[in-house]
Amino acid sequence: MHWYSYVACFFAGMFLANAVPHFVHGISGDPFPSPFAKPPGKGLSSAPVNVVWALVNVVIGYVLFRTGHVGSEMPALAVFFAGIAVISLWMSVEFQKKHAR
Repeated sequence: MHWYSYVACFFAGMFLANAVPHFVHGISGDPFPSPFAKPPGKGLSSAPVNVVWALVNVVIGYVLFRTGHVGSEMPALAVFFAGIAVISLWMSVEFQKKHAR
């Protein structure tokens, strides 16, 4: 595989993992931070905005997942899960700060 396939695998994991909290909060009717809030990423966006943002993340993640051929080789799958781990850990730290205020 080419190096850019691994980059696609990594970002596929990041986008797909990022879709989860936005989708869950959105379909639950709860406001949640998004890039469209004021200030971006810190303020709260409405539930419909979060559902749309989650769906955008899913589409981008799916395209990158297919581009990176995630299921074809073990190294690609490992890079995909590394993308999930990186954004999941980063989001857990950032949202922990949000609740500490």
